[in-house]
Amino acid sequence: MILTTILMVSLYGLSLAQGEGMERIQECKTRCSKGLHCKSKTHYSFAPCRTQKAGLNTSVVFHNVSLSTVMRCEGKQKCSLHFRVHTALQLSEHIHGISICTVTAGMMLEICRLVSFPRVARERLEGQQLEVQNDCSEVWPGQYVHVTLKTNPSYCGVTWTSTYQVPECSSRDLRSNIPECITGRLAYTVDSDRKELAVSVSDMLEDKDYHLRLCHRKDYTCRDTGANALIRKEDVLKNTTLQYSTPLPCLCIEGWSATSDAPRVQVFPFRDNLEELWSGINFDPVEELLSWEPVCPVVAVISLCQKQGYDECDDLAGSSQTLNREKITFSTVDPHPQLCMKFTTDSGSWIRCPFADGNFQAWDLGVDQLGLVLTSRVRAPLSLHVCVKTGTSACHPEHTLPVHVEKSANLNLTVDVCLPNTCVQVKRLNVKYAVTILHCHIRCLDLADARGRAHAPAMVGQTPALQGYLELIWVVVPAVACLTAAVIVAALVIKALITVHQRRHRKGRHGVCTLKQQTESHAVAVDRATPGLQDQTTLHKEMPIPYTLPFENCERHNLLQF
Repeated sequence: MILTTILMVSLYGLSLAQGEGMERIQECKTRCSKGLHCKSKTHYSFAPCRTQKAGLNTSVVFHNVSLSTVMRCEGKQKCSLHFRVHTALQLSEHIHGISICTVTAGMMLEICRLVSFPRVARERLEGQQLEVQNDCSEVWPGQYVHVTLKTNPSYCGVTWTSTYQVPECSSRDLRSNIPECITGRLAYTVDSDRKELAVSVSDMLEDKDYHLRLCHRKDYTCRDTGANALIRKEDVLKNTTLQYSTPLPCLCIEGWSATSDAPRVQVFPFRDNLEELWSGINFDPVEELLSWEPVCPVVAVISLCQKQGYDECDDLAGSSQTLNREKITFSTVDPHPQLCMKFTTDSGSWIRCPFADGNFQAWDLGVDQLGLVLTSRVRAPLSLHVCVKTGTSACHPEHTLPVHVEKSANLNLTVDVCLPNTCVQVKRLNVKYAVTILHCHIRCLDLADARGRAHAPAMVGQTPALQGYLELIWVVVPAVACLTAAVIVAALVIKALITVHQRRHRKGRHGVCTLKQQTESHAVAVDRATPGLQDQTTLHKEMPIPYTLPFENCERHNLLQF
């Protein structure tokens, strides 16, 4: 019955130590049962152990040893932790007491507590089982304590040893009462428009200032972002505002009391915001190396895929990698606009296409007046297939043409790629990761053939778009030709006028205006010869005179005089 009671008490004490409500004590002491008034003192003994007596061994002497932690408080936020040892032992004439020794990390020597039994009590209680408990060893959160129980005097081979870990500050009871565990409580609100975090602190150490900062948590470190604040202990309102730049999931608000080695509390306002992680993709065009390094720790599977439509991306074979280190790399990659990187987590998948702008595109397939043209920035072998697509089925290659391109090449194919449902499939061969491009509905332009079709009815199978395109060509080209001819004629006319004007100017300088005199003499002669025709003469003077050089000189003279 006694053993059962002791075991239950021990388990209850252990559960209190590991739970939220830790057992409190008013003072530390050593207690012994059965009315045994035992005494305890600090003990440092380096004496060698004695020869083991008959019938004495560890299992006989020590029973039901339990280890736990209790809390002793002297006021609000002024509590300390104590290590408690509880054991039962079989008393004999050879045992005068027990020694409870503890050692923690950083200690050079064991600290022992000697519990001695008076001689009268030993004689009276010999052969009975006693209980001994001591809780005067002060410990700190998270410490590992090595415990050794010995007899006094110490007999060789009669010892009990064990290792115990003191509860950490994760316990709510410790976070509220042990100064080494008090981190304060953080609450925040997010202003995404201003990119601000309004932070308030509660339950902080009352007699200490408080630090706040924003940092990026990675592994066991937190890299400062530059946003810091200090809350004074005198401030009535324990709040402040911190500015952030990018809402990363590893961005945390960190707070701690202004004491040495103070524990810190961290909260992550954007923990689920994984969208911001899939940036920072780099490409080395010389090595053709594609890489990505996460700015925050994340568990993800990364693969390469070929973009198909708006939100569909087909994985490339053998490209899947699990992020188990700090950087993901893909060697010998063809930087095509349709090649993308896919990120997959438990929350979903995200697709990023680093070559969508076409800046790094190594090759391309186009169409000119002579047919298909392959252009390339690098020396690359390409595999080209001509296939026919029917309905929604796949395009099965019918003709294979290996092509090695350095700059550009015209492809003379025996198959008419302009026919309906005819496609060209191209893939680069000298890389590990490349997409397969399918070109269908190819619009071919043959000007000689188009000129013949301009005045003929539309051929069967000719698309309205192509027919309209050809008609537009033969309307625009003649109009441009006519406009050009008109400009040339206008230029010639202007040049002729300038030449005539220059000739007039040169002759006008040396000419005499005699037209007026000749006209008057001619009128007088007419009057004298035919007096009766005076009215007719007047009409004659008003008749227009043909253009002559004297008239030109006279006109030039009149203009100059005016």
